[in-house]
Amino acid sequence: MGAASALFLFVLVITGEAATLGITNQCSYTVWPAVVPGGGRQLDPGEAWVLDVPAGNTSGRVWARTGCTFHGEGNVSSCQTGDCGGLLACTAYGRPPSTLGEFAFGGLNAVDSFDISFMDGFNVPMDFLPVPVQVQGRAGCVKGPRCPANITSQCPTELKAPGGCNSACRVLKQDKYCCTGSAAHNCSTTNYSVFFKKMCPDAYSYPKDDPSSTFSCPTGTNYQVVFCPLMNQAMSPPAESPVALPAPIGPTSMKPKSSTVTRVVTILAPVGSFILLTVVFLLAYFICKRRTHRQHEMEEEEEFGELQGTPIRFTYQQLKAATEQFADKLGEGGFGSVFKGKFGDEMIAVKRLDRAGQGKREFSAEVQTIGRIHHINLVSLIGFCAEKSYRLLVYEYMHKGSLDRWIYCRHDNDAPPLDWSIRCKIITHIAKGLSYLHEECTKRIAHLDVKPQNILLDDEFNAKLSDFGLCKLIDRDMSQVVTRMRGTPGYLAPEWLTSQITEKADVYSFGVVVMEVISGRKNLDTSRSEESIHLITLLEEKVKNDHLVDLIDRNSNDMQAHKQDAIQMMKLAMWCLQIDCQRRPKMSEVVKVLEGAMSADNNIDHNFVVARNVISSVPPLSSHVSGPN
Repeated sequence: MGAASALFLFVLVITGEAATLGITNQCSYTVWPAVVPGGGRQLDPGEAWVLDVPAGNTSGRVWARTGCTFHGEGNVSSCQTGDCGGLLACTAYGRPPSTLGEFAFGGLNAVDSFDISFMDGFNVPMDFLPVPVQVQGRAGCVKGPRCPANITSQCPTELKAPGGCNSACRVLKQDKYCCTGSAAHNCSTTNYSVFFKKMCPDAYSYPKDDPSSTFSCPTGTNYQVVFCPLMNQAMSPPAESPVALPAPIGPTSMKPKSSTVTRVVTILAPVGSFILLTVVFLLAYFICKRRTHRQHEMEEEEEFGELQGTPIRFTYQQLKAATEQFADKLGEGGFGSVFKGKFGDEMIAVKRLDRAGQGKREFSAEVQTIGRIHHINLVSLIGFCAEKSYRLLVYEYMHKGSLDRWIYCRHDNDAPPLDWSIRCKIITHIAKGLSYLHEECTKRIAHLDVKPQNILLDDEFNAKLSDFGLCKLIDRDMSQVVTRMRGTPGYLAPEWLTSQITEKADVYSFGVVVMEVISGRKNLDTSRSEESIHLITLLEEKVKNDHLVDLIDRNSNDMQAHKQDAIQMMKLAMWCLQIDCQRRPKMSEVVKVLEGAMSADNNIDHNFVVARNVISSVPPLSSHVSGPN
């Protein structure tokens, strides 16, 4: 059983009780689980496999993502992984990386021992739990280990492997990377086994690990192994208690004292019956509505629980505590507010949707899109919360905030002007992030809300694109996609007027952002004179009069010292601002221009706006057009 075998060096005794492993695939993709001893098979989403473990002293392993071929004596010969799609040499239990459940049944004093091990790496979230019905009344049975978090999505670069996250101890081969528990303070700051332990405290991650990572039950207990378990299993709604209804109102058995009393009773009887029926109807209506609402919430939670490749799922209480009751607001956008928080030792930014119903589509788009793409110039999505009506997203924290804080010179902005080199760096990083979305993903991803408020900066002014709530996935065999207007006035490409858009809409928005970075002002600024309100309209005038130098940020001496370089950058922006989207460059071409590998096209049309301010005057749909973030 490899380096972790020390866990199971028990004095084994023969018992007469067999155990059953119920293996279930709750992943949204196919897995190929294997058990030694026992064999292997394919499990599609929702399928289960019940395996009888022979009676007696039995030790072995179960792991998830391998389609293994076995020799007659039970040894593994080759494995196929779901993510990699190729055959891998398989010398020991399905490496490379695999989440393992280890067990020793029928051991000393008739006790089973079991754990979840990261000694060979991690690729699939997993539960290894005693079956509750079997455990009832059996003394000495403890809870089983759970690891429902998707560690792979946050895997350190040094440990990344196809389809998973490699073992720190096996890859780095130094004890200082593999310390846990009380020994952790002696390790280097880059302590990767602590990373595993923090993400999944129940797991066994290092040969000298805490004994609390091993679990036990009386021999004869049955177990369930679940791949991709929900972090928060939704509870079924409790049965509604029957409503106690008042007794029917009608004539009493007492003899009336007068005809007046008889007439009053005769009148009140039907009225009382009507009121009773109304109360019963309203009660039934609200009970039904409440049940429907609960069912809808559970279906939504199940929907997010089964998304492939999604990051960590947090509870609402965890994020409420991490943000100290949402005390420190960083900003506010069209669909929610962003708060500063701390989870463990890491700073985080938590986006809370203020109107969950309105932003449901945007929330789903962001979780599904950014949750499975990774690039140095895209903000990392650490996790999310989909609990009842709460919808929250958890990002890496960017210390210098959004780009608009640094480029707009206004009375409430005390940030010093950025120098030329930093502005070039930021523009290049934005271009690389968009190039990855448009050309390097399986499906083209159009961001559709590129603006300075959605570009975040770290301590070194490295720029990252954020806020993928309005993004659109485009099949590579489609020339365009038709969608309703979405984005922010001032950054919308002219083709939005016809609702025929491609990722080239992002190229136009990028051109607007470049002009804002160079000029140090907003594209639409109503505080200026009428002829200067619209920056892109002003650009048309200045380029035709050969006065582009007038647009360079006058608040920065360094920008004035790089006038010719700034003018060349404006020419690149004008190439991106072509009204005909076919004449705009691809973002990969923009990156080449910025890196000096090619020149910008000089044969461009110097009309950049269809009509004066027509884009900003189009009445937006509030559910699709984002406000400032």
